Amino acid sequence: MPRGGRKGHKGQRKQFSNPDEIDRQMKAQKELEANGGAEKESSAESDEESSSSDEDNESKRRSGVEGLIEIENPNRLSQKSKKVVDVDVSAPRELSRREREEIEKQKSKERYMKLHMEGKTEQARTDLARLAIIKKQREEAALKREQLRKDKDVEEAKAKR
Repeated sequence: MPRGGRKGHKGQRKQFSNPDEIDRQMKAQKELEANGGAEKESSAESDEESSSSDEDNESKRRSGVEGLIEIENPNRLSQKSKKVVDVDVSAPRELSRREREEIEKQKSKERYMKLHMEGKTEQARTDLARLAIIKKQREEAALKREQLRKDKDVEEAKAKR
C-alpha cells in the first residue's frame, strides 16, 4: 500500500534517493560480483569507470539534447547588445502585423469615403435616391401649403366685401 493510504500522500515530504548514494551502491554490487571473477574483469571495470566519468563531465557541460544536436529555436531571442556605431538609423523599420493592418484599414476607409462622395458606391446611390424622393415630397407639400394659403386669402377677401 502506498504511503498515505489509498489516496496517496497528502503534502508530505517526498523522499528521493541521493544520486551519489545510488552510484556507491552500484559500485559495491559490482565489486561483490567482481570478487568471484578474475582480476582482468576488475581492471576492465576501472577503465569503464574512468570513461564514464569523462562522459559525465561532457554531459554536465551540455545538458539534455544539446549534446546531440545543435538547437536552432527561432522563438528564442538571443540577448545581443548592439553598439551605437552598428545601429543603422536610416534603415526603414519593418511594421508589425497590427500596424500594417491598421494602415490598410485606414486606407480602405479613405478610398470608400472618396467613392461615396463621388456617388459611386451602392450606399451612396441609395442615399441619393432617398434624398430625391424626400425633396420631391417636400416640394409637393410646399405647393399644397401655398395653394391652401392662396385659397384662404381669396375667401377672406370675399368675406370682407
